[in-house]
Amino acid sequence: MHIMNSGLFFLSGLYCIFGLVGILATIFWIWMLVDCLKNEPSEGNDKILWVLVIILTHGVGAIIYFFIRRQPRIQSSRP
Repeated sequence: MHIMNSGLFFLSGLYCIFGLVGILATIFWIWMLVDCLKNEPSEGNDKILWVLVIILTHGVGAIIYFFIRRQPRIQSSRP
């Protein structure tokens, strides 16, 4: 029985791709959480709110934080 004929080759490739995407998403999530904790100004409850959004919504919250808070903060700090 050939591994390519049985479909296991295709499934193992998909498994590797999804595993890699999952690992990269987890790294991105941790990066955004650390960025929020270190760089978000502590004005009112903003920092706590963003940490909760990132933690409770996982990847979606990290993406939202990246585009709504991190990008404008980086662009405004450039000379």
